[in-house]
Amino acid sequence: MNIRKVDTFSGHRDSVYTIISDNTSHGFYSAGGDGFVIQWDLNKPDLGNLVAKAGVSVYALALDKVNQSLWIGQNYEGIQILDIPGNKIHNTAKITTAAIFDIQIFNGKALLALGDGVIVVMDINSFAVQKHIKVSTKSIRSISVNPLTFEFAAGDSDHNIHIFDLDGFKLKRTIQSHTNSVFSVQYSPDGRYLFTSGRDAHLKIWDVADDHQLLADIPAHLYAVNHITFSPDGKLFATCSMDKSVKVWDSQNFKLKKIIDRARHAGHGTSVNKLLWTTFENQLISCSDDRMISVWEVK
Repeated sequence: MNIRKVDTFSGHRDSVYTIISDNTSHGFYSAGGDGFVIQWDLNKPDLGNLVAKAGVSVYALALDKVNQSLWIGQNYEGIQILDIPGNKIHNTAKITTAAIFDIQIFNGKALLALGDGVIVVMDINSFAVQKHIKVSTKSIRSISVNPLTFEFAAGDSDHNIHIFDLDGFKLKRTIQSHTNSVFSVQYSPDGRYLFTSGRDAHLKIWDVADDHQLLADIPAHLYAVNHITFSPDGKLFATCSMDKSVKVWDSQNFKLKKIIDRARHAGHGTSVNKLLWTTFENQLISCSDDRMISVWEVK
């Protein structure tokens, strides 16, 4: 496997916390500590388009493809909805005074992970809160939806993973999963496995068909593992960490394939917070506390 640094996008004035696809192969949104939401095009490096100013830090973005809108989670200020064709904020809701760590859109609902241990379910069409689910005494950090089993998983700072059904949003089971905060939960593209990671620097893989029993426990990084993402073909996955590195793994045998760091590939200088693996020339995007967004070609 060969890794090559393609580009570095600079434009944020503070840590970059999140990146998501804009529903094209070559475009994506980023947001972070400066409150800026910027749209980028991999075809036009470093020519970002500022689409929103949240005014406070943004940890979470989500794309509503059906309604062509971007959900922006403003820390302590609630939600802003950006109408993408009109490029303007058309709805806001102060649903919480807590941090919003993750937003997932599925089947007409928005699932929000909050810093006060609550998962909020919002109906997208009415833009109304449908349900508050008190899950933990500490933060909910990540949510992942499994469309095949009609379930979603949530990871919290009480070291647990919670599995819910998507019908009535009922809790099915809680797994004491890690020895510290769970930062990322991600179902594999085929829905067979749940991958989790967190502050204990471990990567864990759970068998969905076997009632989420533990399949593998890997000491993946030196420090907290912030995020997990999969390649478009599902054959690889990548992790990023507070140890400043990105690692690429085999999805079949969970073996490490490549390390992307400062020494080997002129990687990030501080914590790597989020990843996005695109179909555009199989490029992997990473963002960091160093205010930079880096683009990697994986061959």
